[in-house]
Amino acid sequence: MDRVLLLDTNVASAPIHQFLVTAGFEVHVVGRNPQDFLAKAVSNYVELDYSDVDAAEALIDRLGARFLVPGCNDLSYETCAQISARRGFPGIDPVEAVHTLGNKRAFRRYAEARGLPAPREVAEADAVAGRPIIVKPVDAYSGRGVTALKSPTSEEIAAAVARARSFSKGGACLIEEFVEGQLHSHTAFLGEDGILADFIVEEHGSINPFAVDTSCVIADFDPEQLRAVRAAIEQIARDLKLTSGLIHTQFISDGARFWIVEITRRCPGDLYSRLISLSTGFNYAENYVRPFLGQPFDGRTGEPAAIMRHTIALRQAQTFGALRFHRPVQIESLVPLALAGDRVSESPFGRIGILFARCETGAELDALMAATVAGELYTVDG
Repeated sequence: MDRVLLLDTNVASAPIHQFLVTAGFEVHVVGRNPQDFLAKAVSNYVELDYSDVDAAEALIDRLGARFLVPGCNDLSYETCAQISARRGFPGIDPVEAVHTLGNKRAFRRYAEARGLPAPREVAEADAVAGRPIIVKPVDAYSGRGVTALKSPTSEEIAAAVARARSFSKGGACLIEEFVEGQLHSHTAFLGEDGILADFIVEEHGSINPFAVDTSCVIADFDPEQLRAVRAAIEQIARDLKLTSGLIHTQFISDGARFWIVEITRRCPGDLYSRLISLSTGFNYAENYVRPFLGQPFDGRTGEPAAIMRHTIALRQAQTFGALRFHRPVQIESLVPLALAGDRVSESPFGRIGILFARCETGAELDALMAATVAGELYTVDG
């Protein structure tokens, strides 16, 4: 039985682990938090901070692991890339490509040089009072340290820069032009000849505008803009010589134009894989893993369904007591991430659970999405 090392213990990687076990592999999960879902749920847990690349590589030798699989966070993929650069594991990009995609400043500069649609970087000297900008850490995630300033003062700009730097591992921030529109994600599976399967998801931040918490698959996205998105992604794949596998992109669209704001090769978090699988019948987690095993994709899909994914979070920290729903909802599943009595931090630092709701029609899904984004679906009692 071949051994696989999965670098992530968060609940988002549970579908990845489930596929590997079902496929007959001996799976060892690695992470530094013994309270994470997989750390508690599986027997082969190794408590290790995998940001220590040498320690992670030594673990591969100790276990005799044949395959290396990144989980649902950027650090996991970065460590896998550094190890693969030494050992040549399948399905993992070169370190240089990982840096270009994962570092916000590096990606903005690459996109501008290649004429790709992305918000343009603003030099700190050009961030002047009154000019709309967004300030963010170059290497943070989930909206941490991000500030949007539509008509800022000099003092607000300085405060936003200081905040962004405080959330960056290297103390670096990016200032970019402010673009407006609807946030979407384009999640695609790249083969040698381009995109083999892809999906568009509409995304909202109902609690925190920079942390997605409400989403659904869009089956009728504008075909012309979808072609343009696909063309941009395939250009990136050619430029950076990306391996076959998942490429996940967030973009803002105003209907006529779009701007790429984030792009990654790792599986998205908050059980995004389950949203795609429930909505389309496409085995998302399985197909994410297959390139890391040297296996081809399985492109089969099933009957489409109207599914909403919602991460339950808070505007302000409070003690969690219960959820009180204000309208009927068909719960497909509810994954609890907090217990009654827990003190839960505000978004994006804490979460109560991940809700998947099923609707009978697209119109019903639209209504449920609108109610959820407006904060009318439930109340969190303390």
